[in-house]
Amino acid sequence: MKNPIRRRDFIKTATAGSISLGLAGKSLSINDITGDQSSGKVGIIGLDTSHSVAFTRVLNDPSAGPEFGGYKVVAAYPEGSIDIKSSIDRIPGYTGDVKKSGVEIVNSIEELLGRVDVVLLETNDGRRHLEQALPVMKAGKRMFIDKPIAASLPDTIAIFEMAKHCNVPVFSSSSLRYITGAKEIAEGSTGKVTGADTYSPATIEKTHPDLFWYGVHGAETLFTVMGTGCKSVIRIFTPDTDLVAGTWSDNRIGTFRGIRSGRSGYGGTVFGEKGITVLGKYSGYNPLLIEIIKFFQTGVVPVSPEETTEIFAFMAASDVSKQNGGSIVHLEDVMKRAKEEADLIVSKLK
Repeated sequence: MKNPIRRRDFIKTATAGSISLGLAGKSLSINDITGDQSSGKVGIIGLDTSHSVAFTRVLNDPSAGPEFGGYKVVAAYPEGSIDIKSSIDRIPGYTGDVKKSGVEIVNSIEELLGRVDVVLLETNDGRRHLEQALPVMKAGKRMFIDKPIAASLPDTIAIFEMAKHCNVPVFSSSSLRYITGAKEIAEGSTGKVTGADTYSPATIEKTHPDLFWYGVHGAETLFTVMGTGCKSVIRIFTPDTDLVAGTWSDNRIGTFRGIRSGRSGYGGTVFGEKGITVLGKYSGYNPLLIEIIKFFQTGVVPVSPEETTEIFAFMAASDVSKQNGGSIVHLEDVMKRAKEEADLIVSKLK
């Protein structure tokens, strides 16, 4: 999967800029100096998704509740995708929407970083995420990266490796992680989960691996209730439907159905020792946003890098299975190849 700019040119540019954006030279906010994270200035990168507008409206609402910690979006850099028309066409309208909430529009990520304490990386195009996340990490600012965290498994691994190198926490999640009922299941309401079937829309965008663009929602729901430990996948593909079955290391089976025709929606069924639970309705962006604010305040990630990486390995392996006619693909093999590529990327970025 190729980025919209040549990877070699990006790495050269990013490496050259590492001195001015390194941790040792980052500009400090009052929160950095005092340790006070009870409120903060939020910056957004990418105004090509409705998430940017939704998050801004909630945080900048004068009646926003204490769960949002007094955080406000103060600045945004609008550029998202540079070649996905559906994303590009949204930027002017969404830019106007956030300006109505008092958000300053800036001309570069570097300019944004001088005005904010924390960052929401909202660019719809996952191919740009490593490129756009790098200066944020080198500036030492906590960052949430919206789905998909990247448009390839190597880039996903590279983002987390660079975050570790820069000693700054980042996390990524779909809002479907917080679908009604998932929290109770994680807390043991149904006992040990013995299996699960989840579903979501799975619109395909040709610039991304099949499930990365939209199927990630249902895949994230699956891992939310099943946990990590998937060892292999097989995929059945038709133009209208995807069915991906994963086998976990303890022989549990979890499946994801991607919907591209007929009535669509989000949900699933969870099989447990104490009973069978049908997941409830999608509950909007606020549950995710509350977790993002907690993360900004504490620096503690609610979703581990290991779990996010495994979700994207699951989806990447499903592509390999599709290419091989529905054969079994082991995540260990997919991860090994991706890690080798990621190591090369990271070695040039450090």
